[in-house]
Amino acid sequence: MTTGSFIENLLHAPSYGWKDQADNLIVPSSKQLWLEALSRINIFRSRKNWISFVSFLMLIGMLPFFFLFFFKYFSWYLLAAVVIYSMAVMGTHGTIWFHRYCTHKSYGFSHPIWRIITQNLVIKTLPEEIYVVSHHVHHCKSDEPGDPYNAQGGFWYCMLAEYNHQRVSPFLDEAAFKKATRFMEHTGVKLNSYKQYRKWGSLSSPAYTITVWLMNWAFWIAVLFLIGGPALVCAIFSAAFLWFTFVRAFNYTGHGGGEKKHREGIDFDRSNLSINQSRPGLLAGEWHNNHHLFPGSARAGFLRGQLDLAWVYIYTLRQLRMVSWYKDSKKEFLKKYGTSAPGTKRFI
Repeated sequence: MTTGSFIENLLHAPSYGWKDQADNLIVPSSKQLWLEALSRINIFRSRKNWISFVSFLMLIGMLPFFFLFFFKYFSWYLLAAVVIYSMAVMGTHGTIWFHRYCTHKSYGFSHPIWRIITQNLVIKTLPEEIYVVSHHVHHCKSDEPGDPYNAQGGFWYCMLAEYNHQRVSPFLDEAAFKKATRFMEHTGVKLNSYKQYRKWGSLSSPAYTITVWLMNWAFWIAVLFLIGGPALVCAIFSAAFLWFTFVRAFNYTGHGGGEKKHREGIDFDRSNLSINQSRPGLLAGEWHNNHHLFPGSARAGFLRGQLDLAWVYIYTLRQLRMVSWYKDSKKEFLKKYGTSAPGTKRFI
């Protein structure tokens, strides 16, 4: 199997397909998108829907905390905590863990304990497999048919991508399955054998995924309750729920809402629609156009003023010897764009 055909067939194609006979992106209606999502979380239809169902249960599990916070425990003090935790803490962790480590392996931990701690620094809202495998496809097919969160498909195409487009195909042969597991081996996630994959339709073990989720929630509920009682529990879980929503919206806005919105001297990668945005950049280190230029870099903030909190965490752990190595592409970026590109801003 060639690399091209491997990527083409890696994800579970939606019923409406990726592209038409002329190789144009199929843009489904809102009704088609919602019906597809409902079918993908239907555990009674197929046990291979388990990982989408678990992700949906995480969403449902956070809703009671969300409503309790706003209707029983609301305070402006706690609202500030919600905003900070959702936008900065959860956002930065998503970049550190899901994006730079799990997907791109831009750094490595010196001991598994630091990996486990980093994995569980915040409330868990997403199984690693759903993010990691599909994000590799996203980089190979950015803004093309087959990109699981192609912004040109529209807002709901991206918002529902977790259920409709990001699942691993249940039809991989053994060679393709083994190739796919290489995307996940370093994460510490317990993986299925090929026989188990044929049964469950996933790379990840259901027992591991569910156990880690429940242990993570139990730990954070206990810690938050001891610190601030039920009000703080509800506030922080509400923040996790909001991040759950925002990160899916970012898949749309981070690629210009499907339009070319590149700016001279700021967005240098013109091979796709990705753009650098201030809010996700400053709060989560998600300088997305920079990231598309150097996806394997542990740092993405290259321009003056592009604070990268995710990089601060990784660099700090390196100084503490908890991270054994990292890749920093700032010099490569500076060499290529620092002085030669017209309109380029000065760097720090």
